[in-house]
Amino acid sequence: MDYYGIGRRVRRYRKACGLSQERLAELVGISVTHMSHIETGNTKLSLPVLARIADALSVSTDALLHEAPKAAGREAISDEVSELLESSSPYELSVILDVARATRAALRKHAGEA
Repeated sequence: MDYYGIGRRVRRYRKACGLSQERLAELVGISVTHMSHIETGNTKLSLPVLARIADALSVSTDALLHEAPKAAGREAISDEVSELLESSSPYELSVILDVARATRAALRKHAGEA
């Protein structure tokens, strides 16, 4: 079991949700120290704790257990984007949409110049 990788993914999703370690620990019902150790991979976590973390972050346990494959296929990218959007706040969604539109417009503009 890759506890370091799990911890990195927990931290990434926690930050994407705009939660502090303290708030996530409170939502999960564990100490801040335990949450810190989970995020650094310095402790094993039980299945119930893993499930509560996933629930608090609105992600699947699979998303925490395994890194998404880096496949370049459209479906894999779509799944990763969906996962990102699901863990974003309404404000973050608005910014992401603005950035995506601006990026697409710039790419199309520059593709026309090539």
